[in-house]
Amino acid sequence: MSSVEAFREEVSDWLDENCPQSMQTPATVGEYVGGGRGARFNNPDSRVWLDRMAEKGWTAPHWPREYGGGGLSPEENGVLQEELRRVNARSPLGGMGLTMIGPALLEYGNEELKQEHLPKIIRGEIWWCQGYSEPNAGSDLASLQTRAVEDGDDYIVNGSKIWTSGADQADWMFCLVRTDPKAPKHEGISFILLDMTTPGVSVKPILLISGASPFCQTFFDDVRVPKKNLVGQLNQGWTVGKRLLQYERASIGGATGAAGQRSEQLEDIAKRYLGTTNGRLNNTALRNRIVSHRINDRVYGLTTRRALEESKSGLAPGFLSSLFKYYGTEQNKTKFELLLDVMGLQSLGWQGEGFADDELATTRAWLRSRANSIEGGTSEVQLNIIAKRILGLPD
Repeated sequence: MSSVEAFREEVSDWLDENCPQSMQTPATVGEYVGGGRGARFNNPDSRVWLDRMAEKGWTAPHWPREYGGGGLSPEENGVLQEELRRVNARSPLGGMGLTMIGPALLEYGNEELKQEHLPKIIRGEIWWCQGYSEPNAGSDLASLQTRAVEDGDDYIVNGSKIWTSGADQADWMFCLVRTDPKAPKHEGISFILLDMTTPGVSVKPILLISGASPFCQTFFDDVRVPKKNLVGQLNQGWTVGKRLLQYERASIGGATGAAGQRSEQLEDIAKRYLGTTNGRLNNTALRNRIVSHRINDRVYGLTTRRALEESKSGLAPGFLSSLFKYYGTEQNKTKFELLLDVMGLQSLGWQGEGFADDELATTRAWLRSRANSIEGGTSEVQLNIIAKRILGLPD
């Protein structure tokens, strides 16, 4: 037996013994696990599953063991993901700590910052949010105006950020600030970390069409941030910020395993709502659309896996992250359009009797999926990056 086969057997046995049964079913409304100081677990098994996976380091399986990660090779991580899919296991932990700031700290953070933050991310002890966009700095992010002025051992931060996902629940923020207003706009930016409980930080949620308020506007009024919370070099934060966007885009597109409900479940859902004849879905047209979607998902999954295995870090695949973000989000939107067609009126419930929890969750998830082509850089921005950085087309 090869070492990979032995590892697969070990993982399979461990999952069969340690993954709670309820964690092998789709999550219902309110069961998302983001961790943090004020974490609430509506399903007690979610806490059990998080703790067990964190103890193995498998909430961040490819991160180094010295920070609490699993230390798995890309091949071993691929096996782990396959075995998790085999039992339909939920992700034990989500959030920007794992998909964005954690990988960025591994690449750009000093040892003190790594030791302070990475183990807490892996254990789900800190909820992070992103301080990038501003009211007048969206796609042209480098025009941001939130200022950080040196004052002894601190920076004093003033300004505001908008569309800060989860800021009203977050414990910490990673933030782009302008530290040299006289420098060219890409060169006067720094990347800092700040505690959301610091005096002067205030948050205002923004209500969305889905009925939720995952996005916020965040204000900074003379907020003191220790200089030790600077990531990378002063005035060189644009480099860190761009790299983090690649991690974010790979995550949004599902390249790092954050794609949500898997397309192979579509057929089972369709059979439940539309019925079967001799084991086959009655609606031929929908069956063909679902099969086509599953084929595209399979091809996409193999492509992302190859890219991650070929990358030295096993994390974000450079400019390919824009391709993954664009294609992955289009796949996600198509998936929810299919779900609406399959479930009919049952996919349009908002509250009250007559709708199951998973049906109500689908309604909100469909509305939420509309943001996929905007967040992390619009689809138009991604197509420009693909054209210039991957295909080498002229400006």
